[in-house]
Amino acid sequence: MDELIDILTPEGKPTGKTAFKSEAHQNGWFHATVHIWLFTSDEKILLQKRALSKKVFPGLWDISVAGHIGAGEETLASAIREVSEEIGLNLKEKDLIKIGTRTHQVSHANGIQDNEFHHVFIAELKVPIEKLTMQTKEVAGLQLFDLSVLKETKNLKNILLPRFHEYYVSVFDKIIARLK
Repeated sequence: MDELIDILTPEGKPTGKTAFKSEAHQNGWFHATVHIWLFTSDEKILLQKRALSKKVFPGLWDISVAGHIGAGEETLASAIREVSEEIGLNLKEKDLIKIGTRTHQVSHANGIQDNEFHHVFIAELKVPIEKLTMQTKEVAGLQLFDLSVLKETKNLKNILLPRFHEYYVSVFDKIIARLK
């Protein structure tokens, strides 16, 4: 879905300009996204299998929920909206724990230039995954994996991306610290 988003400077500051997501990706303009990693109290991580129709990383097991922050939208509101849209889970602001913001710059073979600031959150998943409702345009599957999968990405196929291993390990460390 092509949505209107705010354009940022390479330092992450607002420019006052907006554009469609497709334009930002075509031109390499910086913009903001949210990543929400859902974990369970018994050290599992919820991953979503990206729909085969996705333009980047189709069919890959990936972050529990991720999406672009809409133009004028607050970061927390975006995180709550994305979780509700993609997997039908209603979270409150107090459920989300921000663990950082990371700069992400990747050029994809299909011409998409991702220059993004990922606002990264963790939240405890307190309902069985059978209660979740997938948005089939975005999500092809949901599965709980052992949390250790975040540290083992270098040896796994179609589960996360080895080049982002350090990011996954940092998420693992934050979740473990939260569970202790």
